[in-house]
Amino acid sequence: MEFETFKNEYLLSMETICEEIFKRNTDSIKVKKQKFAVRNLTKIIDTALRLSNRTGFHAMGLRALSKESGLSMGGLYAYFEGKDELLRIIQDYGRQVLMELLQKHTAEERDPQRQLETAIKVHLYLSEIMRDWFFFSYMEARFLSRDDRRAAIAGELRTEQMFSEIMEKGCREGVFTVTDTVLAASLIKAMLQDWYLKRWKYAGRNVSVEDYAEHMLGWVRAYLGCGVVCQKNGGEMLKH
Repeated sequence: MEFETFKNEYLLSMETICEEIFKRNTDSIKVKKQKFAVRNLTKIIDTALRLSNRTGFHAMGLRALSKESGLSMGGLYAYFEGKDELLRIIQDYGRQVLMELLQKHTAEERDPQRQLETAIKVHLYLSEIMRDWFFFSYMEARFLSRDDRRAAIAGELRTEQMFSEIMEKGCREGVFTVTDTVLAASLIKAMLQDWYLKRWKYAGRNVSVEDYAEHMLGWVRAYLGCGVVCQKNGGEMLKH
């Protein structure tokens, strides 16, 4: 899977993202005309991401959001009841689209190594297309309500669980040798996050997302290896 192919398949402009957000939140959004609602949602979320990545979401006031987006305070409240709900909407969409694409593309593969490498590339490529969104979601998760913060943590653990389950399958089939699939999955997740959290570092070194993907996959292949014995999640030994 090449980045340009993935990018062309998922042309996730802010407008197409907001169209999907509108469809998923019709119960709470008071504006019912889709074209009008999507246009204003695009203004709101684009402005919120820009202001938040500059000053932090917790420091962003709704009056500043109103002024920068060109919508009145009443106009903003037609889409969300307050900052907490706006934050939840942004967080929820990012988690949902990531899991949907991971499940879709890994389901198309049967070989565990191809499944794992596909999952890694999908995660990296999506975070490149939605870089501001991923950065925002990670940095602002600490300001979520207790329940929403638990949902954010659960979302991160779901992706790690997917990686871990693929590796467990690979161990059973004799493709991988790894002593702790859960720890390996958390290391993979950390490397995926490093790409969009420290984008400045890789941009300064002229590292493209495809360069990063290939180096990361090389590390993963070397780390997982291939053998006849695997310890599942630090538990019983599985022999082949």
